[in-house]
Amino acid sequence: MESVQHLKKRLKSIGNIQKITKAMELVAATKMRKSQEIALASRPYAFVALDLLANLSLLEKDKALPKLLRQREIKKVLFVLVSSDKGLAGAFNSLLFKKFEKYLLELKEQYADEEKGMPSVAKAMEGDSNKKLFIAVGEKAFQYLSRKKNPVVKKFVQVGDFVTPEQVQPLADVIVQGYLEHHWDRVVIFSTHFRSALKQEALMRRVLPVDFNHVKQTLEEIIPTTGKFSELRESFKLGDSHFKNQNYLIEPSAKEVLEDLAKHLLFMQIYHLVLEANAAEHSARRMAMKTASDNAADLSETLNLQYNKSRQAAITNQIIEITAGAESLS
Repeated sequence: MESVQHLKKRLKSIGNIQKITKAMELVAATKMRKSQEIALASRPYAFVALDLLANLSLLEKDKALPKLLRQREIKKVLFVLVSSDKGLAGAFNSLLFKKFEKYLLELKEQYADEEKGMPSVAKAMEGDSNKKLFIAVGEKAFQYLSRKKNPVVKKFVQVGDFVTPEQVQPLADVIVQGYLEHHWDRVVIFSTHFRSALKQEALMRRVLPVDFNHVKQTLEEIIPTTGKFSELRESFKLGDSHFKNQNYLIEPSAKEVLEDLAKHLLFMQIYHLVLEANAAEHSARRMAMKTASDNAADLSETLNLQYNKSRQAAITNQIIEITAGAESLS
């Protein structure tokens, strides 16, 4: 049995840790509420932007169509990992990295049985490490990619607790400009989507080249099935007929309008997923700190009981010794 002095020190240490985790829980809860409000407020506009992007992807492939909406051969792939700058967020980052590793594994298995000489993205990436490029959003993503010795084109860190459009614009500019200049031919973003204060889900989204099926899949993944904004699933209908029945009259120049519109819609898609990741991060950190505080309280109660037992045993031993000494003198 541990000594009373040692148990007393452990109780004091656990009490101090509990105060810290409780304070961090309150801070994370405050940040979570604000970031959640921002993310939820942006959802209707983000959903409509994706809806319009899906419609644009179905336009006839003529010369007026901007490069962002044209399909081309895939030679290089850019992966963007959106993580947190700080730790103490539970499984927030590890779930994201597991999703990324699972995707790469599935990509290899998908083309494992292809005949030799047939073109595939997986084989192109497998043959040359330069075919895979990476952008890290968050210090944890940069550390993870560095450990894996993956080529990080650029990193974006310390964006703050509440992301603004001005902070996301450089990220969107790098992605779009690199695509237009053929530095990469496909952009896949891994981020965490905010479902609720208790649930966050790691998702994979292919944002470039713009493709109807992938935009439709994104809408199906991010629009809630129940609760707030779930009615949008019915309004969008998420069917081909809903998108193909849309007609647009573009003036004065379809080419200029579509180029700027495509860039803006892509920016909104990137900005929205960063907002969702931000809300998910604060929610995960709040839950992690709440769990730590509860564990500290349980451990403190257990140690306090053990401390009382040790103290009582010491007192009992002292009484026995006094009684035995008195009897020996009588």
